[in-house]
Amino acid sequence: MSGHIADLSGRPFTFLIAIAIVVGWAITGPLFNYSDTWQLIINTGTTIITFLMVFLIQNTQNRDSEALQIKIDELIRAHAGAHNVLLDLEELSPHQLKAIKKKYEDLAKRARADLSNGKADTDTEDV
Repeated sequence: MSGHIADLSGRPFTFLIAIAIVVGWAITGPLFNYSDTWQLIINTGTTIITFLMVFLIQNTQNRDSEALQIKIDELIRAHAGAHNVLLDLEELSPHQLKAIKKKYEDLAKRARADLSNGKADTDTEDV
């Protein structure tokens, strides 16, 4: 359900409906003498919609992140010579992540040194 609502909320037509509601509310201002109740209606409506949209956006972001992670995992898995231990990095503790990151930082440092000494900065052939 959240995916369907997220899809609908991101459409131009939905934006036009939101604009129409705000314009309609603004036009009715003189009719209600710009009363506190008149202002409360738009404030309450926008607050409720904003509150719900935060959770909808977070749900959508979580699904997108998970799908992207799976795609990256598949690229790692399918690449010959890749380290399969990297497939689930998001599940590791911060300490474990720092240890792996340190290894890659050291690798990058050695590659920069090799490059500055005229050597290749990769372990693979140039194309």
